[in-house]
Amino acid sequence: MLEYDFENSIGCWVFSTTQEISRAMNEELAAHGITSRQWETLAWVSFAGELSQSELAERMSIEAPTLVGVLDRMERDGWIQRVPAESDRRKKLIRPTQRVQPLWEKMVQCAHRVRARATRGLSPVQLTQLHDILAHIRTNLGEVSD
Repeated sequence: MLEYDFENSIGCWVFSTTQEISRAMNEELAAHGITSRQWETLAWVSFAGELSQSELAERMSIEAPTLVGVLDRMERDGWIQRVPAESDRRKKLIRPTQRVQPLWEKMVQCAHRVRARATRGLSPVQLTQLHDILAHIRTNLGEVSD
């Protein structure tokens, strides 16, 4: 029998929470014809500006071929366009199309509803602590180990 102390696993807590957030986002966004992964793509571009496919894959923590499939569907459906970078014509930057703008506010409202559901019953102090703890964990894991 395979054994592991899942009840004490920070990774298990975070991964299962992430999966539930993704599921809730998919439910909310379905009415707008977009998935949580596509929302994440648009959110990163909104947050960071135009990104190359490789930069976007890194930020989303997914393999480049997986992202290519997402981007292919988004481009086919008119959500994004890939434009050559001025500095390197081989490099493609991801840019949202005009189709996104009218629905963007509705997508943001979906994200706010999921956030409200996820944080229901948590105080502002608890939310600040959660933010700080997760940031600390990201920092710890981002450090180079000896």
